[in-house]
Amino acid sequence: MKADTGTAGAAQADPACRERLPLAAQDGPVSMTISRVARLHRIAAGKLLKGLGLYPGQEFVMMHLWDAGPVRQSDLIKAVDLDPSTVTKMLQRLEQAGHVRRRPDPDDRRAVLVEATDASCGLLTEVRRSWGELEDHTLAGLDLGERAELARLLARVETNLCVETADCPEEARRQALRR
Repeated sequence: MKADTGTAGAAQADPACRERLPLAAQDGPVSMTISRVARLHRIAAGKLLKGLGLYPGQEFVMMHLWDAGPVRQSDLIKAVDLDPSTVTKMLQRLEQAGHVRRRPDPDDRRAVLVEATDASCGLLTEVRRSWGELEDHTLAGLDLGERAELARLLARVETNLCVETADCPEEARRQALRR
């Protein structure tokens, strides 16, 4: 059975811009929209990050390191919630670019500490600028009230998913239980 791809030219050219839902997604229109929005947001972020020499996801590693300071690689992997091999590859690339440094943990020589380098300070400014551009592009046409309401609703959706996947901090679980 063929899914309806919509009638608009753009909708036919890019399945992410469909006006109508595929048959299998008709019982989950919001979930389908969230999936499409997340995909498009990641593509837009990737275009901005490419200009900085970063791959999507590497900015989250750097954000954590800029905020937390030196951390064990194992703790970084937990914080960014990615596969250890993915984080290792990211760190190799970031280290080659001069943005991070890895060294043995003086308290446990089996562990590795990861930290942002002083040279990455310029990158921090550029990532912040890029995320601001992404925010402006993503929310274009929404007034301040709509932006606040969207942020509130997305926070609630995040809490729902966080509790459902049992993959969230205790505070988010408590908030969800209070509803």
